[in-house]
Amino acid sequence: MNRRRCLAVLALALSAGMVAAEVSAQTYPAKPIRLIVPFAPGGASDVLARAMGAKLQERWGQPVVVENKPGAATTIGAAEAAKATADGYTLLLAPAPFVITQFLYPNLPYDAAKDFTGVALLASSPLVITVHPSVQVSTLPELIALAKAKPHAVTYGSPGNGSVPHLATELLRARTGVALTHVPYKGGGPAVTDLVAGHISMMMASPIEVSQHVAAGRLRYVAASTRKRAASVPNVPTIEEAGVADFDVTAWFGIVAPSPTPRDIIAKLSQEIGRILDDAELRDKLTAQGAQLTYLPSDAFDRFLASEREKWAYVVRVSGAKID
Repeated sequence: MNRRRCLAVLALALSAGMVAAEVSAQTYPAKPIRLIVPFAPGGASDVLARAMGAKLQERWGQPVVVENKPGAATTIGAAEAAKATADGYTLLLAPAPFVITQFLYPNLPYDAAKDFTGVALLASSPLVITVHPSVQVSTLPELIALAKAKPHAVTYGSPGNGSVPHLATELLRARTGVALTHVPYKGGGPAVTDLVAGHISMMMASPIEVSQHVAAGRLRYVAASTRKRAASVPNVPTIEEAGVADFDVTAWFGIVAPSPTPRDIIAKLSQEIGRILDDAELRDKLTAQGAQLTYLPSDAFDRFLASEREKWAYVVRVSGAKID
């Protein structure tokens, strides 16, 4: 009798849980959604987050509040998201450092693989070596020659230690033997501001961040990081074309949520994001700035994150990158 009673109670609990999950999906979102961006305002991640947030708010009628939590190679923002209630009302804009920092910071307060689940991949972008006009180079071989002639005189900015631009530049340094000086910032926006002002010599940046400055003559492209020429900057030669073998780096941006978030809410979010990425107005706006909208739903994005962890573990190892 006790066993039957226990089984009945268990069945009732499971049934109640399933009903609650259905109700949560049907009523979600019933209050404002918080979208954490682990960089300062103005960079590529921030631009994408605000564009997505505006579209979600427009479709669902609930505010999407973008919160910038910069610092420590995105780990401050990620740690904030990891400790949030897993109910779909706190999301994290995850750029590639999301899978990189674990190889640079040995004591993170969260486990990116276990504590988060993928919602959707949003976009990818090439990185482009971009220099201030005062740097008298137009090609990558010229830049390499300058850096070799004046060790450590060429300064490069990045959105922070452990960011993709940081590691991509360190990989370039390791492959070419040049001595560069790293200047980390708390996001792409502040780094680009200093690059335009001439306070740093160069930066590997997303075209989203620098295309308007290049068009205005305030900055100059030198080379692109992808193996094939990027559609957004077709006239910019690749790093491989310039003579550096086996170089292929792409920045990407997705959304993740704390892993206990109900799967039905994750699915609803992911599906809505997929519809938004098909929006012609949004696509045209972001493509014009150099982003390639690249949707992956939750399960596929989780597999992508696993493959990216493996890739960046290798890049950190061969580049010798360190937190400075």
